[in-house]
Amino acid sequence: MTIDTEKTITVFGGSGFLGRYVVRALAKRGHRIRVACRRPDLAYHLQITGNMGQVMPVQANLRYRWSVDRAVEGVDHVVNLVGILAESGLQSFDALQSAGARAVAEAARGQGAGLTQMSAIGAESGSDSGYARSKGEGEAAVLEAVPGATILRPSVVFGPEDQFFNRFADMSRLAPVLPLVGGGITRFQPVYVNDVADAVAMAVEGKVPGGKAYELGGPEIVSFREAMEIMLKVVRRKRGFVSIPFGLAGRMAGFLEKLPGAPLTTDQVKQLQRDNVVTEAAIADGRTFEAFGILPQTMESILPTYLVRFRPQGQFTKPDPQAGGMKREDGVS
Repeated sequence: MTIDTEKTITVFGGSGFLGRYVVRALAKRGHRIRVACRRPDLAYHLQITGNMGQVMPVQANLRYRWSVDRAVEGVDHVVNLVGILAESGLQSFDALQSAGARAVAEAARGQGAGLTQMSAIGAESGSDSGYARSKGEGEAAVLEAVPGATILRPSVVFGPEDQFFNRFADMSRLAPVLPLVGGGITRFQPVYVNDVADAVAMAVEGKVPGGKAYELGGPEIVSFREAMEIMLKVVRRKRGFVSIPFGLAGRMAGFLEKLPGAPLTTDQVKQLQRDNVVTEAAIADGRTFEAFGILPQTMESILPTYLVRFRPQGQFTKPDPQAGGMKREDGVS
């Protein structure tokens, strides 16, 4: 699908999980995309999402302002998807999600370009969570520099490369029980990655009013425990649960976050003490998927398409003697 006015767009963080879907959505609409990331050599796979020369990886690091300015030279719109769930060395919440967001916004303003900023539900400058606080500070910096910017706040994003359902489905292959921090009562509104990507593309094209923060949640609100139960049903495994009180989880995270690829951090424990769902204010103001005309996908319709690999027999069911072997989920022997 093409559009009347093609734009040149720089996508910061375009090589990440959400980024690859945003790049694809923009390419399908006929835009030219620069994928700005620290390691362009790891983003060349994105070039096949568009026509020859339509998608071009470029080097940029939000901690180095000159690289940000260079990445947005001559563009019409800037999309900032950069975000981290855990800090590592110089890649801190403040450096990337607060100061980094400001750098991108000021660079966009210098080019007279539009801006779409990816944030998160729960972003609040006064939060005791470093993640939520830095996201809130980033939003404020963005709107200060580019008052007409569009801010998108998704709940937990799921899809083939997610680090939520994939992580726990993988854990379920060996672990007899799954951990529930705080008893698993925290509520989420999981949202499909393609739906978020489409919202980004529509924001870039000015399909929704700017200067606002839109909250993007899926059609279902579930507790953490319910999300795990849905996942286990999809992967066809029976596992128990062990509840870990927030206090104990915080102490455990203090040790675990020092390990490479930390499975849990103290900041994540703080985040889990608050529900991650679309607010009543956003619903009342129409600052949800409704503004984009997008009907979000359900977990039940999407999870089986990529979690099937975690089933005991993968895409196959139990042996079918009449078929002479294993039987596939689609009925093909």
